[in-house]
Amino acid sequence: MALAEPRLAIATPRPREGLAEVIARQGTAFWIVAALLLVMPLIASPFWLVQILAYAMILGMIALSLMFLAGYGGIVSLVQMTVAAFAAYLVAIFGDSAITQISLKWPWWTAVPVAILLATLFGTLSGALSVRTEGIYTIMITLAIGSAFYYLALQNYTIFNGFSGFNGVMPPVFLGIDWGSTMPFYYLTLGCAALAYAGVVYVSRAPFGLALQGTRDNPRRMAALGFDVVAHRIAAYAFAAVIAAFAGVLLVWYQRQVSPGTGGVGPVVDMLIIAVVGGLSRPIGPFIGALVYVLLRTFALDLLDWVGLEGKRYQLLIGVGFLVIVLFSPDGLVGIWQRLRERYRKGREAQDAQMRTGGGAS
Repeated sequence: MALAEPRLAIATPRPREGLAEVIARQGTAFWIVAALLLVMPLIASPFWLVQILAYAMILGMIALSLMFLAGYGGIVSLVQMTVAAFAAYLVAIFGDSAITQISLKWPWWTAVPVAILLATLFGTLSGALSVRTEGIYTIMITLAIGSAFYYLALQNYTIFNGFSGFNGVMPPVFLGIDWGSTMPFYYLTLGCAALAYAGVVYVSRAPFGLALQGTRDNPRRMAALGFDVVAHRIAAYAFAAVIAAFAGVLLVWYQRQVSPGTGGVGPVVDMLIIAVVGGLSRPIGPFIGALVYVLLRTFALDLLDWVGLEGKRYQLLIGVGFLVIVLFSPDGLVGIWQRLRERYRKGREAQDAQMRTGGGAS
């Protein structure tokens, strides 16, 4: 049975929106931020472009794949960072690196698609192993898969080069452009992040996305309506793996190296923190969480030194920030923003109603 065959059972078809409606629905703030990101190379230094913004967008893509599974499918998967690390390793293995005795030196336009394809297959198989579980069991299975990959890469020297991993993995030169230089890499990352964001928004409103949300809310009812719940969840893993795999390629080009620590337990948990801090309710949340995480990771050490505390405790500052956000807003920073907007809207409506009442009385 097709994944979304009985689509009329879950939602009636909606009229297709025009371009003007889509643009208007995004809101003014969204398009201001989009325009600002496009002109950012004109006003920001190379450090901010690559070390802050580009890195945040890469981490945001990985967290976005986690948010898609958790927010729309109710699946908390910790294997997304492992999928990205696997794709990064495959780019180094199939492509070119400083470890010439292992790298196969395929051209990038062959190595990258193969790496994305195999990483997507890895993510899909990981989902197939864990898709019949829920809650803590899904978390433990996906974490076990990530830990197994970490120790495999750490101990295998024939393929993964063990503890050292691969270095000297350079972005390609294509169409006469060095995509590893500051401005091209920034726009490459921005373009990939925008496509990932648009893809998640589109899929979430497509029949498959609506069916996936139905399996999140009431899987038994969806199965009774004729939907294959397991197949939908596996397909969701596959879609999320594509996003994570593309992010893994960008990550290895950003770092110029990949090692077992790229997919270690620490980065795996960091992706969960990023997604939760940003918010699991909207696709923009992971990018906001990633930006906050990168800013804290970059400047927390200097901030602690400035106030007279030991700079090595910057992880404590990140943890405290995570706890504060989760305690005061389970929906993350996106939830805080939505509540502020709603409070402002109600205040304006009350003020307008009061003015109309006063005007009518006079």
